[in-house]
Amino acid sequence: MSTLWSPAIHTLQPYVPGEQPKQKRLLKLNTNECPHPPSLKAILAMNTVADESLRLYPDPESSLLKTAIAENYKVSPEQVFVGNGSDEVLAHAFNAFFRQTLPICFPDITYSFYPVYCGLFDIKYEAVPLDHKFRICLREFPKHNGGVIFANPNAPTGIALGLEDIETFLQKNTNTVVIVDEAYVDFGGESAVELIHRYKNLLVVQTLSKSRSLAGLRVGYGIGDVDLIAGLERVKNSFNSYPLNRFAQVGAVVSIEDSEHFTQVCALIIQSRKWLSDELKKLGFEVLPSSANFVFVQHSHLSAADLAGDLRSKNILVRHFAKPRIENFLRITVGTQSECEFLIQNMKEIVEQVN
Repeated sequence: MSTLWSPAIHTLQPYVPGEQPKQKRLLKLNTNECPHPPSLKAILAMNTVADESLRLYPDPESSLLKTAIAENYKVSPEQVFVGNGSDEVLAHAFNAFFRQTLPICFPDITYSFYPVYCGLFDIKYEAVPLDHKFRICLREFPKHNGGVIFANPNAPTGIALGLEDIETFLQKNTNTVVIVDEAYVDFGGESAVELIHRYKNLLVVQTLSKSRSLAGLRVGYGIGDVDLIAGLERVKNSFNSYPLNRFAQVGAVVSIEDSEHFTQVCALIIQSRKWLSDELKKLGFEVLPSSANFVFVQHSHLSAADLAGDLRSKNILVRHFAKPRIENFLRITVGTQSECEFLIQNMKEIVEQVN
């Protein structure tokens, strides 16, 4: 460690993303990227801004994008915040709302960036255990807290909460900000956006990386009460007043407007997810009920770490988390139908060799 670092940097535990291999022949089912291409209309629109206008700064307010998001969710542009992927939106939200006296709360098994942000911004937190079926139990969250965040559907489990459960919690948790991280909501979950009109402490965060097939563009957004959005804007403008470039703004607008492509992609993922889940169950896997673009599975008698290694030897990457309670689970991204079939073919060979 460098002696030139600030003291606080020595204790940071950075987030570890899924492996992005240099080899091109690997089947990547480890990072929950969408296997289907983005909207062609969005790609063509981005091509139109590859001109001399790139010498100019982009719109710092991303006004057209905020309007497109607002129209899509039937809110006002003043209720929309945008950033470089939902991770940046979440980082600004932690900074803006969670630096409180009391600890914030989130599930013990969830998106592992949450404790990283707490370390970065010196935020105390309490991790609330999932139940024995790996479900989020909002009723177990402390009544007195510095804020609450949870992913819905949760990651890496894929299990979703119903809107009634979220609203019941919001009715009781009125004094601190509640963030619902909806990165995977379009694959079968219920968005909490409609609740923001009744609960001024609710912030809903989404991304174009998954269901819009734009992980390479880095566009995320938050929707909430105008006071929450004003707080986020204050943080953003103290950090980077030009977060989204011209390509990102144009591509995101057209992608959101191309509802037909969006619907088709989500339907394909849901269809392949069901097929993949059914086939894995036939091979002796327990498959948690998923509303995301991945499945979370464990085999009845095979080690998850060994399975991940065996699949890698066959040029297939899946995600293994060596953490308590989930060390024997694999998170498998739902690929195209042909990719799912290739995975099952190889998984059968592995299981049959052991049996």
